[in-house]
Parts: sequence; structure tokens; C-alpha cells
Amino acid sequence: MSTTSLQTIGAIKSYHHQAQHLVKNYLLADPFIPYTSVLTGIFLCKVVYDLCHFISNSHSKTYIILTKIQRIEWNNRGISTVHAIFISALSLYFVFWSDLFSDRWHNDLVVFRSSRLSSLGLGISIGYFLADLGMIFWKYPSLGGIEYIVHHSLSGVAVAYSLFSGEGQLYTYMVLISEITTPEINLRWYLDTAGMKKSLAYVVNGVFIFLAWLVARILLFIYMFYHVYLHYNQVMRMHIFGYVLVFGVPAALGVMNLIWFGKIVRGVKKTLAKRCEC
Repeated sequence: MSTTSLQTIGAIKSYHHQAQHLVKNYLLADPFIPYTSVLTGIFLCKVVYDLCHFISNSHSKTYIILTKIQRIEWNNRGISTVHAIFISALSLYFVFWSDLFSDRWHNDLVVFRSSRLSSLGLGISIGYFLADLGMIFWKYPSLGGIEYIVHHSLSGVAVAYSLFSGEGQLYTYMVLISEITTPEINLRWYLDTAGMKKSLAYVVNGVFIFLAWLVARILLFIYMFYHVYLHYNQVMRMHIFGYVLVFGVPAALGVMNLIWFGKIVRGVKKTLAKRCEC
């Protein structure tokens, strides 16, 4: 093997070691996770936005005929879809499968438990909420009205408090499971934009939205409040601001979810009625 090749291999190993050192001692070090994870979330939003534009511009016939604002919304919905898949999967893991918040394996208070991974996930989610809020304000009201600003603001404040204080992360992840409905909502917009509003896929999508919304944004919120009731003696030990957030944010989001659910039910009825007439 030539001297040049050995030097190249040595340089690659050196860079690899330095990268590992950077990730371990800075990016994933406990004191830095809240900050690096938020910045990572914002950076990933930019990456996903550019990838959506590149892929759609190359492979979608619909994308190339859209207006500028429609393209921006197309790409922005790509970001929200990727974030929703990531955070809902992570939330389901922590709430139902991980031992981190299990009463069987821990004797400490569940409201004060956290881990590097749980904090990392919340930070990335905050980065998304900040980036999406920035997009909404930039193109207001084209990408969303006041209800989106209220939703993102409440969610962002609650997630940020949970990240930086380490309190109530279980309940934060319970609420974030509701993001599982976002891909279906975005798919509905994509189908409508592509002129497929009368297709079977549009009807099936509407049914899936109804079911997902009922489970993730109605029934799951009831379960969350039931869990809070069972662990109220622990919730009382949280800081007063965290205590208010545990009750206030899910309650406010729950009311919004019920209002939106009413619109979804009416939309599904209207769509099914048209299909039956045909």
C-alpha cells in the first residue's frame, strides 16, 4: 500500500475520531443538548425543505405548474410531515414501550424523569415549531391563520419548558403523539392540489383522518388527563409554571381539537354523501 494511501486512511480516521469527540462531548453532552438539539431541528427543517423542492421539481408534474406560494406550502408541508413521523414515532416509543416512564422499573417521580434521547427529541421538535412559526409569519396568512399561531405557540412553550426544566416530559410526549394526524392532513392537501379531490384515495384519506384524529387527539387526551389524575400527588410537586402547563396547554389544544374534529366529521359526511350519489 502506498504512502499516500496510508496518509489518506490516517487522515480519515483522525477526522472520524474528532467527529466522535465533537458529538459525544458537545452535541450530546447533557449541558448542551437543549441548545444543540434546537439548532439541529432548525437545520433539518432547511435540509428537508430543500430536498422537497429538489425531488418535487424533478419528479412531480403537479409541482412545476404551481404558483410560488403553493410551492412554498408544498415544501413546508413536507417538513411538517417528516417532523410528524419522527416525533410521533418517538412519542409512541417513550409513552408505551420505553421503561423511562414506567412505574414498574423506577421508584423516582415520573414527572421528573428524562434522558438524553428524550431531551434530544424535544429539542428537535422545538426547532421545527420555531421554523414553522417563522414560515407562517413570513407568508401570513397564506400558510396558516391565527389558529396555527396559537397552536404552535402553546406547543412550543410547553415543549421548551419540558426540555429545559426536565419536568413533565411524559405528558409532553403524550400530547406530541397527536402529530400522527399531520401526514394524513398534508396528504389531503397534496391530493386536492393535484386535482384528485374526487378520487377514491381522497375518500380513504378522509376516513383515516377521522379515525386518527379520534384516537390521537380526542381519546388520547382523555387518557393523558386520567394519567395526571392517577399521578396528581407527583404533578403537585412540579414548579407552578409546569403545573399550569400540564393542565392548561392540553386543555386548550383539546378544545381546538374538538372544534377541528367537528369540521372533519362534517367533511367526511359530505364526501361520503357525494360518493353514494354517484
